[in-house]
Amino acid sequence: MSVGENGFGVQIREADDGWRVVILDDSGSVVSERTCRDRSEARVFASTVRQHIYWLSADRFRTYYRLGAVRPAGVS
Repeated sequence: MSVGENGFGVQIREADDGWRVVILDDSGSVVSERTCRDRSEARVFASTVRQHIYWLSADRFRTYYRLGAVRPAGVS
């Protein structure tokens, strides 16, 4: 996972019960997870998150994805 401009990253993961998109902080910890019905939905959602990582400040990204007080290391 590469960390984006605002300190967050996104991954698509296949699990036994379906597909998941996870948002990670810069240490690789999962800070949000969304279950998707199939690979296509997961890819579209992950693409949107990826765009937001580059477009939004860390504070705006946390607000948009309801991440609370999660603050990646090195991002103020």
